[in-house]
Amino acid sequence: MLAKNLALDAKSIHRLSSKGLSLPTLKELLGNEIDLNLELWRAQGLNLIKYRGYYYFDTKFIDIKDATFCIVDIEANGSNIQKHQIIEIAAIKYKNGKIIDKFESLVKCSEINEHIVELTGIHVEDTQNAPSLKEVLYKFKEFIGNDIFVAHDVKFDYNFISDSLVKIGLEPLLNRSLCSLDLAQRSIVSYKYGLSYLNDTFTLNPNPSHHRAMSDVITTTALFEKSLETLDKDIKTVEDLIKFSKHAKMLKRPRIDPFLNTENK
Repeated sequence: MLAKNLALDAKSIHRLSSKGLSLPTLKELLGNEIDLNLELWRAQGLNLIKYRGYYYFDTKFIDIKDATFCIVDIEANGSNIQKHQIIEIAAIKYKNGKIIDKFESLVKCSEINEHIVELTGIHVEDTQNAPSLKEVLYKFKEFIGNDIFVAHDVKFDYNFISDSLVKIGLEPLLNRSLCSLDLAQRSIVSYKYGLSYLNDTFTLNPNPSHHRAMSDVITTTALFEKSLETLDKDIKTVEDLIKFSKHAKMLKRPRIDPFLNTENK
């Protein structure tokens, strides 16, 4: 028996991250094979635990310092998953102030349009000895495990990777995710929040190569770390952090771009 497709509504997600879901409610989502389906979900990156008779995301109980965050970036030869594919992927595992592991790979492809070549510097010829999309995604899925998926504008990277997994015959991602852009808007004052602009402002990555996956991951990791340093003490768990990144009040931006009349414009 296969797990049902995860189609949690906003209410269920909120309950799993806060007050929990009862067994009858969870059965409505998963059917009677609870243990089997929870195990299948876990294989897709989502771990639910039972506590005092209710089910929760395990991230509700994991302190930020004890969590492993997988910071990810991809480059693709277009934005349409039906027509395009990932051409480069990179990720860093970050835990308690330290980088504990890295993953990086080009992906073999047959076509990259001139705009993408100009943006990334990646040519089709550069990918010809790279592993296939299927091979790279199998390795990435093993790498990320149940970690929290972090990216700058996370929906694009998360959805593109998840849809690509489905495209090669695997199950989609179910990992809890966090957007470093949303988090930065609530923790760091800046005129703009694009990754390149933030790097110019705070020198997050001293040797950036924008629109290359590992370089952008390094920048995002430093940004994520900077955001964590500003948090109030009452933000303790991963779910506290996710909630803060989505719902806390955004910081007021400067009215004038500080780089407007400088060489860094």
